Amino acid sequence: MSGDTVIFDPRTCQLMGVFNDLFADSCNTLLSGGGEEPVYLPAEGVDDCHQLIFRQDYFSSALHEIAHWCIAGEQRRQRVDFGYWYRPDGRSVNEQSAFEQVEIKPQALEWIFSVAAGQRFQISADNLSADVGASDAFAAAVADQAQSWCVGCLPMRAALFAASLSEMFGGRDYLDPCHYRVGSLGS
Repeated sequence: MSGDTVIFDPRTCQLMGVFNDLFADSCNTLLSGGGEEPVYLPAEGVDDCHQLIFRQDYFSSALHEIAHWCIAGEQRRQRVDFGYWYRPDGRSVNEQSAFEQVEIKPQALEWIFSVAAGQRFQISADNLSADVGASDAFAAAVADQAQSWCVGCLPMRAALFAASLSEMFGGRDYLDPCHYRVGSLGS
């Protein structure tokens, strides 16, 4: 976390409250913002809790990190950043393709969370300096995954979180597949 104090807007405070109310006790995990970069830190001892830290006060960063956490199994939740491969901004085309393959499910969940919270969603290639945007195939795969979860079942923690978000932020029907079309991004 940075040394600067971060002032969170009310929506971000509500978001942190929703997550922490659901998972602080049941999963020994706390969501906090203010990070220079997002990171998941597993508990170091029996009296510690796992920390899911999102970037600055960015609502969307929190939703994205929560999506990764909801997908990660028990073993992955014992590793820093869930043990995922990550190469920062500046990836080659091949590295970007590998990145997109592991980001389909997290970004689909982030989209569902965004709809539940009434938050704008944008597919992220997370590769600004290489000027390599999200491929059309990646955007379509994210939309397909979100639609699939709408007609199937969300992962358990994701289902709890999305329902609570919807209740807190306005009750949109986040499981309506019509929300998850590439042409509807940003709505």
